[in-house]
Amino acid sequence: MKTIILAMSFVLISLGCSPKKENPKAAQQKQNHVKPIPPNRYNVGFLIMNGTYNTEFTAPFDIFQHTRYRDNIKAMNTFTVANTLEPITTFEGLRILPDYDYTQDGLPAIDILVVPSAEHHLDTDLEDAQLLEFVRKVDAKALFVTSHCDGAFILAKAGLLDKVVSTTFPSDIEKYRKMFPQLKVKDSVLFVHDGKYITSAGGAKSFEAALYVCERLYGAEVARSIAKGLVIDWNLQALPCLIPQ
Repeated sequence: MKTIILAMSFVLISLGCSPKKENPKAAQQKQNHVKPIPPNRYNVGFLIMNGTYNTEFTAPFDIFQHTRYRDNIKAMNTFTVANTLEPITTFEGLRILPDYDYTQDGLPAIDILVVPSAEHHLDTDLEDAQLLEFVRKVDAKALFVTSHCDGAFILAKAGLLDKVVSTTFPSDIEKYRKMFPQLKVKDSVLFVHDGKYITSAGGAKSFEAALYVCERLYGAEVARSIAKGLVIDWNLQALPCLIPQ
């Protein structure tokens, strides 16, 4: 009897000390979630989280994704980045599977960071140290950092907008000024471009801010072509905006 008990104890101890094997299905899912990243393109990362608003995410995503259907330009790779690989749920209820988890994955270098507005960008998201540090890290090497609607609050909290002019959602302008009194804030415009930072009023005007990025990179003809494909009238000169002279 003692022999049996000792043998069972040895088996239990051995099992307890053995490394826990990852579920093969989970490991395969983790491996398969990563999008192929074609070389020689601009990498555009969309920072999403629970409560992200659909339009501020999908409008620039649509514009930038359509660059791959234009000839003779350096097109864009578009992918989503979150603090998880689990589905995130937008404010309107859309469920999205992030492509990369910025807390764990080795992300591709991000040339253009897009920060759509989210439900808690005026409160709890501003206290997320890991989120803010990720934004700062990307900013250090990015060509452009863009925000739509209240995404500007994240950039401001990360300290990126202190030396530039910026804007945000029209009805949140006063709150933006009060929360960040050191900022130079422009109202009554659709978007502002200062330095590497492009901040927009958001909503449906996120399309225009994204088209502006395309015109900046590819010229007016390509921007008009992309706009036409999405049935958008595009005329930069007719828009209320603040851009470099």
